[in-house]
Amino acid sequence: MIRIEHLTKFYARQHKAALDDVTLNIPEGSVFGLLGPNGAGKTTLISILVGLQKKSSGEVWFDGKPLEQSLSTLRSVTGFVPQDLAFYPMLSVTENLAFYAAAFGIKKALSAQHIEYVIDATRLHEHVSKTAENLSGGLKRRLNLAIGLLNRPRILFLDEPTVGIDPQSRNFILNTIAEINRSEGTTVIYTSHYMQEVQQLCDTIAIIDDGRIRLYGELQQLLNDASQSRLEFRLQHKADQGLSTMLRDKYGADSTDGHAFSIADANLSRVLEELPALLQQQGNSMLGVRSGYQNLEDLYMLHVNDGSGA
Repeated sequence: MIRIEHLTKFYARQHKAALDDVTLNIPEGSVFGLLGPNGAGKTTLISILVGLQKKSSGEVWFDGKPLEQSLSTLRSVTGFVPQDLAFYPMLSVTENLAFYAAAFGIKKALSAQHIEYVIDATRLHEHVSKTAENLSGGLKRRLNLAIGLLNRPRILFLDEPTVGIDPQSRNFILNTIAEINRSEGTTVIYTSHYMQEVQQLCDTIAIIDDGRIRLYGELQQLLNDASQSRLEFRLQHKADQGLSTMLRDKYGADSTDGHAFSIADANLSRVLEELPALLQQQGNSMLGVRSGYQNLEDLYMLHVNDGSGA
């Protein structure tokens, strides 16, 4: 659906690119997770995709056509749910939905139908007469989502849609997004700092940092591939300086306490064959071994700057 090749963006008076040679494919019907720390380039990328920013170079295609030729079509089939609450607090839920339906250019004959659809999708039936400012935090997030769904979008951009709400409300929103993707075939582009959310919801991810794509692909495949090259083990006795240095030099093993070690890029068969005998020679042994990345957060931290140089 969306194809991006060698996309670059420079802002005025900035020497460093906000986006640097970004290449991605966002498949139709996917739930695509766009991850990265603050300032990594996520907002810039989304702004270009929805036509709010112009690229400096590179190409973006929508349904096989250059983005510049597709903007009017793209805007009519795109929904955007921002991190900030984007509705009028003094208006009721129904009044907000009616206002935005008109603002989006939804024909009067279809407006009531679309409003009924989003109220049903977000389970706001009991709250339609309440003013938005009197809604709970979770209900405000649901109203924000409902507004983004008003035009029954083919592509739905979600920017931190669950920030600041309780776990029950967060789970409701995640389930709603998953259901919309299943039932409507909506392509979802989802940004969040909650790795557990992304792992639960997304089938494809990209990790961006300093404007560059650090990792991209199907989430489960990325986790499976990483499982072939990560090793964690714990020693029976705390390693002295000599053993720690040996493990670091030979295998690239890191440890913060001398007991637990991790190897980020290991030849598992070789390490597991050699390590027991090496440790035995040093009067030590392994208490436990674990291979692979257990979750997305592990994988994410491997590919982004830890911020220590900030």
